[in-house]
This record gives sequence, C-alpha cells and structure tokens, in this order.
Amino acid sequence: MGCVHGKCCGRYPQSSDGDLRDFRDAGPYSAQRKNILSERSLEFVPVPSHDYRLEYSLLTQRGYYPDSPDKENQDSFCVRTQVQGNPNIHFFGVFDGHGQLGTQCSNFVKDRLVEILANDPTLSADPVKAYNSAFLTTNYELHNSEIDDTMSGTTAITVLVIGDTLYVANVGDSRAVIAVKDGNRIIAEDLSSDQTPFRKDECERVKLCGARVLSVDQVEGLKDPDIQSWGDEESEGGDPPRLWVPAGMYPGTAFTRSVGDSTAETIGVVATPEVSIVKLTPNHLFFVVASDGVFEFLSSQAVVNMAARYPDPRDACAAIAGESYKLWLEHENRTDDITIIIVHIKGLSNSAGGATDEASGANNRPATRVRKTSESSVTTGSEVYRSVRSDSSEVQSCQLVLSMSRSPAIVVPSPSCQRSLSCG
Repeated sequence: MGCVHGKCCGRYPQSSDGDLRDFRDAGPYSAQRKNILSERSLEFVPVPSHDYRLEYSLLTQRGYYPDSPDKENQDSFCVRTQVQGNPNIHFFGVFDGHGQLGTQCSNFVKDRLVEILANDPTLSADPVKAYNSAFLTTNYELHNSEIDDTMSGTTAITVLVIGDTLYVANVGDSRAVIAVKDGNRIIAEDLSSDQTPFRKDECERVKLCGARVLSVDQVEGLKDPDIQSWGDEESEGGDPPRLWVPAGMYPGTAFTRSVGDSTAETIGVVATPEVSIVKLTPNHLFFVVASDGVFEFLSSQAVVNMAARYPDPRDACAAIAGESYKLWLEHENRTDDITIIIVHIKGLSNSAGGATDEASGANNRPATRVRKTSESSVTTGSEVYRSVRSDSSEVQSCQLVLSMSRSPAIVVPSPSCQRSLSCG
C-alpha cells in the first residue's frame, strides 16, 4: 500500500550480497508471462555462539499491471550473513519502494542500510542505537543523493540476528512475523506493527505534524471529511486513509513512516524505525519477512499456517507468493509486487538460556517491558505484553513507542526528540 500515484514494478532487484545475485527463473503464471517468479535456492548459515543454524530461502515477483506491463519491480531485498565478519550476526531485509523512483529508492536503501550497520562499531554492544543511526543516516544520504525522493521512497522491514536474539526494525507497512509452537498449535506472532493511519497513535502523531488524514473519496468530496474513522486495516476493503499536505492533493501516502519521501516528511512521515527484540527459544520455528504485497489479503496467521505446511522454505515461499497473487487478482485487476524471505530456526536448545551472548556480550535475561533506548532487554517464549502506546505528551516530545498487542517482542522507543523527527 504505497502512495496514491501507484507503484511501478519490473526487473528483479539484486541483493547487496554478491553470492545472492544468481536467480533461477520460472514462469508459474503463463497468462502473465512478464510476471515471473524469481526464486533462490535453499541457503544455510550457522550461529555457532548458540549452536544452531538458519535455513532460508527467498522469492520476489513483480506485480501485474495490465495497463503498464513494463513497469519495474519496486521491491528489493538483502540477506547479509556474517555481518562485520562475525559468524553470529546475520541480516535479512525487504524494501518496498513507491512513487516514480521507488525502484531506485528501495535499491539505494537496501545497499546503504546494511553497509552502515556493518561499519558501526557499536552494533554488537547496542543494536538498537545502531539501527536508529543506520536508518536516519540512510534517509539523510538518500535525500542528498542523485535520486529525487520528493515523491518517492521505500518502506523497510529488517531482522538482525545476533546470537539467539532477533532485533526487528520496521519503517512502513511491510511486516515480520514469527511462528511459535504452542502445544499442538503453531501461533503467528507479529514482530512488527504496520505504520499506517489505521493506527491511532501514528494517526495522531502525523496530525500534530500538520498532515490531513483522509481517504481519496474524502479528499474528492465524495465522503464527509469530518468522519475520522476508517475501521481496522485487515477488515477495511475500501480506499485507506492517506496523508495529505494542509492545502494540497499530495502526497497521498498510506503509511506514516518511510525512508525518502521528503515531501511527506514535512507532515510527519519519518524514517525512525520501531525496534522490537525477541530472544529465541526452541518453540520459535521460523520467521517471515515480507512486503505488504503478501499481507494485503493474507493475515499473519494465514501466512504462518501456509509456511508451516512445507518443510522446505523454498516451497513455502512459492506457495505463499502464489496464493497472494491469486487473491490480488480476485479482488483487483492488478497485483502488487510480492517479496518474501522465510528463515527456519534449526537446532536451538535451551542450554544457552540466560547466558551471556558471545556475539554481543549482553546478558540476555528476560524483561517485562522496555521503555529505555539504551538497553537491549529481551523476552523469551510467546509471552504477550499489553500494548505500550504513546500519549499526547510523548508524541509531542517525540517519544515514539510501538503499539503491538499480539507480539512477543519487547518494544524499544525511538530516541527522544531526534532532529529528524521534527515536523517540517
């Protein structure tokens, strides 16, 4: 769900890791031959500090736009193993570009974000601080690059594995979700919360920055603009609420955070990520990182249910992409770009629980709730904490806290009063 001007889609993006650039192509949708799946073989990477391994695969498919068959794929992705040469640090990210130069924006952010993280000497000691710095620096660099990001940008959903801990940083409306074994059930627990005007805290934040929040029908006078209720994101089938400048019909973004989008930045669309932290246990089976092309018509639980049916993540990626594509065409005359990474967690035991993480040097004892920015406290298992919401005073002072009612993650607020969070 990008800007009101739509998305472009087309050629397959390249990973920033050289060994992930060779794809094998297949054409499962013969009716739309230009919409070819790009699939990667199964990959393995050990995490020796906790004696387990990650098995992963990924897939990207450009959208089907019957009126613009040559549009580019604006999704990109990055998998970087052994970040900083450390065998216990691995990075997975999906970037969903939007606007006329969305492809360039997503590829720029895909390349620069992981490089900035990799060159940050504080990464292992303070991953949350490093994440915030990397996102804000990448955003600054994109603003000052040759790419015109006035009306273009990208969302970013990323997972950093450090030892037995996941650090999930999100900007926008793509999503990460983890599968948790609970008796004979497998439960989907969101690792991120979509940053859209459907979220009351995000809606109020951008309004304080001067944004008008209206659907297209409201902007065009077809519906009452004073009605500021749009239902919830998963059940709402009409045009979503979007962000507009006070006296104009732009930019029309359906998200409240992104990298780039310098015009939208003046009305509160920021690049500061919401970071959640999860300590892995043997009950965590796999996690999924995907663009909103996957989650537009599939819930997190539906995605996890499908992925759990396939021992091989390659098959799971193909099945989920295929189902997403089919549902798009059932509801609309086009599809969005679809990108998905599935990472299986293999061989993790409880033996290292509560011990010092050799990768980061941090003591990973469970905590109940985090409201500090400098500590990397974590939780275990599938415990679910009550929502932590920003009140109006926190919004005004730029204390942004993620609201996640279904996640096992500890949520770390963004740094107080970051200059990049100022409204205008």
